Amino acid sequence: MSTEILGFMGLASLFVFIFAGFPISFTLIFLSLVVGYIGIGKVVFHLMILQFFGVMTETVLAAVPFFLFMGYVLEDSGLMQRLFRAFQCMLARLPGSLYLAITSTATIFAAATGIVGSSITLLGIMAAPTMRDSHYSIRLSAGCIAAGGTLGILIPPSIMLVVMGPVVGVPVTDLFAAAILPGLLLAFLYITYTLIRCQINPSLGPPLPEELRPTSFAWVLKEMLLGIIPVTVLILATLGSIMMGMATPTEGAAAGATGAVLLSFSYRRLTLRGLKRAMFRTLEISSMILLLVAASNFFGSVFSRLGSATMLTKMLLELQLNPMFMIMAIMLVIFILGWPLEWVPIVLIFVPILLPLVREMGYNLIWFCILVAVTLQTAWLSPPVALSAYFLKGVVPNWTLKDIYMGMLQFMCLQLVGVFTIMFFPIIATWLPGVLR
Repeated sequence: MSTEILGFMGLASLFVFIFAGFPISFTLIFLSLVVGYIGIGKVVFHLMILQFFGVMTETVLAAVPFFLFMGYVLEDSGLMQRLFRAFQCMLARLPGSLYLAITSTATIFAAATGIVGSSITLLGIMAAPTMRDSHYSIRLSAGCIAAGGTLGILIPPSIMLVVMGPVVGVPVTDLFAAAILPGLLLAFLYITYTLIRCQINPSLGPPLPEELRPTSFAWVLKEMLLGIIPVTVLILATLGSIMMGMATPTEGAAAGATGAVLLSFSYRRLTLRGLKRAMFRTLEISSMILLLVAASNFFGSVFSRLGSATMLTKMLLELQLNPMFMIMAIMLVIFILGWPLEWVPIVLIFVPILLPLVREMGYNLIWFCILVAVTLQTAWLSPPVALSAYFLKGVVPNWTLKDIYMGMLQFMCLQLVGVFTIMFFPIIATWLPGVLR
């Protein structure tokens, strides 16, 4: 048996083990050792040491726990609730105002945390009771909350982009810059769609009842100053310092985490219990992600050393398909994989396998990474799995899964519009990184 076929057998075995429920990290290490030892001998052990030490010395990945900690501290601080209340007060008289408030809050909070499950959960807890009291459409409300929560995958500081940068060999600062316009484009699509629907059919999102409207302009101004400006300043300071080259992603993330703690302290929401909870959650998630990064790098290096990646690239290129058709096929595969799998194994295992093909076709890697991110974001809204639906159902149990799914499907179609827009107009993703260089 050739070493190339052996590599494909390892990949096929990986699918079987993942769907059987085995832990992905340990499965990757086990398969890499077995297949690698058979194919290249004892060199596989040196390769394992090299890859694991390479990940441990990758300073960019140190940004992952800092950004996670920043997000968890802001989540406990109550700032998201204040953001939502501020937007709700400003837009109270507008039909569909709560849809606009949700999307605006989600966009700003996505730039502060990037934790999808937390965003959807908090948005559901905050907005669902008000939407119910205001007689908003359940389906449109569910879709708006779920779609807004998934913006954290894309809008920087996205944890996925931090991890994807070293894997693909693209600076994280470029990915952060490239993700801003696509993220704002999707938020604009959500807002435009909901407001148009409410103009056509006002019963889908009537203005807030009098009892829920603010009593004075001074109160609205206070909520704006306390709810919007502090978080916005923190985000601009963190991302601005990174993208302007004043700080590395790790330094910027550390400064952002410090700022989040100070902001939470200034609002008198910082407690020892909350701080410990944020630290433990950060340790748990970052350990999982970084072990997966090391294990998947090891698997990818074995796969490449066996010649399987080169063989796959040659096979696909020999088909002589249109390059754009090939990209669409790749995005379809990633979209389907995004149903049963989290973004971590897809970004760390399958993207590196497809990377040589993308390079051979001459595509811009920054554009490709953003396209992958938007496609995975779309998968979060796609039945039958749609993890966003279960996060939302958990905090709003009186909404049926059918209504949640039907609402999410509307926004999944908007996501697909976004995917194809970025696919056919790459400048949306590549313009800002070029300007900031």
